[in-house]
Amino acid sequence: MADELVHLSVERGVATITLDSPHNRNALSAQLRRELRAHLTTAIEASEARVIVLDHTGTVFCSGMDLKESKGAGSSDQGVNEFPELLQLIWESPTPVVAKLAGPARAGGVGLIAAADIAVAAEDASFAFTEVRIGVVPAVISVTVLPRLLPRAAHELFLTGEKFDAVRAAQIGLINSAVPADRLDEEVRRYTGMLALGAPQALAATKQMLRRHPVSMADDFAAMLELSAKHFAGEEGQEGIASFLQKRPASWVPQD
Repeated sequence: MADELVHLSVERGVATITLDSPHNRNALSAQLRRELRAHLTTAIEASEARVIVLDHTGTVFCSGMDLKESKGAGSSDQGVNEFPELLQLIWESPTPVVAKLAGPARAGGVGLIAAADIAVAAEDASFAFTEVRIGVVPAVISVTVLPRLLPRAAHELFLTGEKFDAVRAAQIGLINSAVPADRLDEEVRRYTGMLALGAPQALAATKQMLRRHPVSMADDFAAMLELSAKHFAGEEGQEGIASFLQKRPASWVPQD
């Protein structure tokens, strides 16, 4: 649709969701949030989509919440309930999500990046938690951001609002890789290619495992032993072992 602010395309197992609202720096307006959630849901449910890439048009990845919509609105009208659901959808997606940044991210935009499994940025992209400078708190995005960041860096950057570059973002754990702008597409393809080699159910289970909160080491070992045995004996595990022994690609690997 011509008036769409978010687009979805699926090609060779990669579902690309593109933020396309450059007039307001891809701010998280009500329309953009609504369309992003719809396309994420579609991509997650699409069996042919093995990896989801979160992309953008324009020079800015995402500038955060649309402050023009927020001005004068009550707390229930600012996406307070809606945005956490969007972050959770990305965080808990059984399909791996890769965020691709050719430009800056701020506030809620950084929350989207942190929710993704892998994030790649051009070296000249920049980041900042600017909330305190306009009298608000980066509360909602902290749920996805804090598990990624080194604690000292989190205190420094949340409290000061200082801008930092992609190289530092990689050093503190916010993103996986910072590359020259002309290598960004290549780096994203490198990650999507590796992710497509993984078995879909195994990837989903591994994501769930990575997010677990064990009660005790004994309980954790017991749960992980059960999970391991289940997947070794399962259809994917047996196919993966067979393909390894037969020196052929597994059945789930996309074919050219």
